Amino acid sequence: MTTNTTVSPTTPALPEQPRLDFAKTAPKVFRALIGFDAAAREGLDPALVELIQIRASHLNHCAYCLHMHTNDARKAGESEDRLHMVPVWREARHFFTEREQAALALTEAVTLVADTGVPADVHAQAAAQFDETELAQVLALILTINTWNRVALSTGKVAGTDERRR
Repeated sequence: MTTNTTVSPTTPALPEQPRLDFAKTAPKVFRALIGFDAAAREGLDPALVELIQIRASHLNHCAYCLHMHTNDARKAGESEDRLHMVPVWREARHFFTEREQAALALTEAVTLVADTGVPADVHAQAAAQFDETELAQVLALILTINTWNRVALSTGKVAGTDERRR
């Protein structure tokens, strides 16, 4: 009799320690990602940056990035109430500005792009809240956090071990 050892996509088996030190083994790529991240943040409200990163990290089930960005948001003065409402922002819209709601909707659409693409109404809502340059920056930030989530998940990053503190 064979045992099914496949892991469900919604409940991945996570390593207890990192699999690979990406920064050490691919330093040029890592530095390029850091540059991409810094460029994406330029001109955006730091609170909005953290909300986008938190939502994408929720959707991607990235505990490492979620831990990092909720801590960063707290240090920047974000309220616990708003942090708790990010995963259910549609049911708690009054916690978020229209601009933040548009960014969260776009974050969801881009993060889950394989499921539904980026619906025209989601893009229109974001375009109504951000000028073209800001919209490009928001999109770049969403792309960046999705890349970081994938790096953290595929290299086995452990939540609570933020290397930026070294």
